[in-house]
Amino acid sequence: MRSIPASSQAIDEALAVLQSGGIVAHATETCYGLACDLTNVRAVERIFTVKERPYTSPVNALFHSVEATEEWVEWTEEARALAAAHLPGPLTIILPLRPQRAGSIFPSPSPSPSPMLGIRISPHPIAMELSKRYPKPISTTSANRTSLAEGYSVAEILEQFAGRKAQPDLCIDSGILEFQPPSTIVTFERGTMEIVRQGSVCLELEP
Repeated sequence: MRSIPASSQAIDEALAVLQSGGIVAHATETCYGLACDLTNVRAVERIFTVKERPYTSPVNALFHSVEATEEWVEWTEEARALAAAHLPGPLTIILPLRPQRAGSIFPSPSPSPSPMLGIRISPHPIAMELSKRYPKPISTTSANRTSLAEGYSVAEILEQFAGRKAQPDLCIDSGILEFQPPSTIVTFERGTMEIVRQGSVCLELEP
């Protein structure tokens, strides 16, 4: 795994890695995350191998705006209101995938396409620039092996993957990140919101 300081050149290199089916570790507003091309099933398979993640745990998609997600997922009025209040920010909103997009994006390498897609919009400038400039949806999932803690520095990521055959291809070094809780996760299925995980954004369901 190569590590390079955050810069415009690092962004250019990261985009090339993504285009070639590779994996890029980069900072988000919570911890470091891993990005790959979500429309490339082989790249998705690699990220699951790198993380030692079960296929039953889909990764989320990173976008630069709500508008950029429109062609991929179906929004409800309640979901839009939540996004307007908290995005960009540490909130993951899981929404139904548009039927015409089934089979063209892979939150998991599983042969059965997922009918749902988790949406993330990170305010971190590196995450924002990658998602804005890459022409397809990219993954966002914490840059750690599944059994280990999230990484808040490149040193932690390098240590976790040292000596392992499967590891990210490139790491953009944005320094040591301040510890933040993981994103809050909500899902909207059949018009009903469910809180999957309470994290940085504190939400309550209406009675």
